[in-house]
Amino acid sequence: MTMFRTFFLAGFEGSTGYNRHGEWIDQIAATGHDDHLDADYARLRSVGIQAARESVRWPLVDRRGRYDFGSLLPMLRAARAHDVELLLDLFHFGYPNDADPFDEGFASRFANYCWAVARVVTAETPGPPAFAPVNEPSFFAWAGGEVGLFAPHRRERGRELKVNLVRAALLGIEAVRSACPGAAVVNVDALCRVVAPVGRPDLAAAVAHFNDAAVFESWDMLAGRLHPELGGSPSHLGVLGLNYYWTNQWELGASVPLDEGDPRRCGFRALVDTVWERYGAPLVVTETGHVGHRRAAWTAEIADAVFTARDAGIPVGGLCLYPILGMPEWHERGTWTRMGLWDVVTDEPGLVRVPHVASMAAVREAQRRFEERSPLLTPCGMAMPVEYRSPFLAR
Repeated sequence: MTMFRTFFLAGFEGSTGYNRHGEWIDQIAATGHDDHLDADYARLRSVGIQAARESVRWPLVDRRGRYDFGSLLPMLRAARAHDVELLLDLFHFGYPNDADPFDEGFASRFANYCWAVARVVTAETPGPPAFAPVNEPSFFAWAGGEVGLFAPHRRERGRELKVNLVRAALLGIEAVRSACPGAAVVNVDALCRVVAPVGRPDLAAAVAHFNDAAVFESWDMLAGRLHPELGGSPSHLGVLGLNYYWTNQWELGASVPLDEGDPRRCGFRALVDTVWERYGAPLVVTETGHVGHRRAAWTAEIADAVFTARDAGIPVGGLCLYPILGMPEWHERGTWTRMGLWDVVTDEPGLVRVPHVASMAAVREAQRRFEERSPLLTPCGMAMPVEYRSPFLAR
């Protein structure tokens, strides 16, 4: 089973919003992807990738409730021209300036926007589209509501923000499916794990709570297991999108990730098993990557974990290399991180893309191994059954 035309996807970093300094960030514009759509998609095809994760930039589309799709239509049309299938994020950290994610009406505002986007995407896209409603509600709730790293720059209100983000996601899912009943929904969150610092057995209960409960809260709410009054259900849960980097495991209370050689680290395969055993839902790795010279080895490591999970019958339907281009740091916009298959050269006109040779070789080898295992697979499509009646059906 694959969920898209190719098992490997390319992720174009699409964060918007205001960073910890209050500076506006727009990673699609910063990397020049909006000016290089045709060339960027052609590059994907040249390396055997026909699927991409992209972002609809809500702050650019929704202008006080009036919609301007000028930033979205060129992307949809370029993807169609190059036969690249898209998984579209609808809310990747940034929201309109006149909205407040703590407000009671925020979820309805988001749902109206989702319905409008889904109508446009359906008209421009061959076949049923795929959407990720709210990217990483757990991380965003912490970053924007607990420690003030992103707008809305609040502190100690992370739990409240997480609940409201899930409320928005649930209404957004219903809106999307009303506009396009065959649409696929992928609910994306970070898959994280903590350990107790050496010599701190007193933190065992806190570690267990994080690993067994906190990291799954958004998916549990979407599935209706937690805060059922929000209206979640297995149908809303859809496909689970796993975002996983080398930074996703750390000591409780620490600010740096566990060393990659630390014996306390848990293998990615074991983490995938945990998600599958908990939900029994189809999965896709929606983000993974490393920096600098570690990129190629990381790709091989994650691909191996995914392949062995699939061999064991776990339905992992895709693996997204994210970001596919080097990018500026969120909070230090002048600092560029070398990630993905192409580095971005910033001291030349036009933000030139330069292939990272070792990463290219690692991806080719992973593609070869996938084809060896699954020579006859074709994309299965991602349509999900509609098991509810939405208020958006009357529109």
